[in-house]
Amino acid sequence: MKKGNLTFFLSLLSLVAVSAITALAASTPKKPKKPSDRLYEMRIYYPTPGNYAAIVDRFRQYTTKLFDKHGMTNIGYWTPTDTSRQELVYILSYPDRAARDASWKAFGSDPEWKAVVAKTEANGKIVARVDQIFMNESDISPAIKTQAKSPERVFELRTYTATPGNLNNLIDRFRNHTIKLFSKHGMEHVGYWTTVEKDPGTQSKLVYILAHPSEAAGKQHFDEFRKDPKWVKAKEESEKNGPLTVKVESVYMKPTDYSPIK
Repeated sequence: MKKGNLTFFLSLLSLVAVSAITALAASTPKKPKKPSDRLYEMRIYYPTPGNYAAIVDRFRQYTTKLFDKHGMTNIGYWTPTDTSRQELVYILSYPDRAARDASWKAFGSDPEWKAVVAKTEANGKIVARVDQIFMNESDISPAIKTQAKSPERVFELRTYTATPGNLNNLIDRFRNHTIKLFSKHGMEHVGYWTTVEKDPGTQSKLVYILAHPSEAAGKQHFDEFRKDPKWVKAKEESEKNGPLTVKVESVYMKPTDYSPIK
């Protein structure tokens, strides 16, 4: 073989090898990243009649600072855009469950907090009830960043209840398809978690938060996502043996002025 032809052949062979390696890498499932070991807690506060603003303001003036004092990390604070839902939704994080319990014990016995309660509840309780949801960061989640962006964004809290035995299949669909398609359609990823259920036999839920320029934009982006041929195909292929979800809940929220995430 002539030298020129040999050089051409070797170059061609090299290109084929590179293409083959690239194709193999693309087809090989990505190894899930190691998620943070931190424990997350979502808390939802419901006011006694007429005290919604008082709850929101108490966090603004006192509570978030005392949380920080006692080693709790403030992640984000939101209120639903639907004003008929009088709720304050927030997320804290801790190194682990033991640290969480120790921080709350110290917070509850802090004389400064007791004085705040006495002052803000002089005319009666302002909190009717509190829902707690403990969560672990999923390996599909980006790093949770407490950052404020301008212009201010609207956030969407989504909770997925998987059909029995299908949580991992649901998460795999997010890993392989859904997250990329969300990005394609202009949605920002804030965080993805799985719930820590009280009953070890109860299947965890998938909880995640997206950010949108506005509520209208978020709904438009989801409409476009649902019609995307790639999503239609991925959904059909992943649900050949039946649906992966039994319930999907969505709440649009706006950040409070003191939320670390905006």
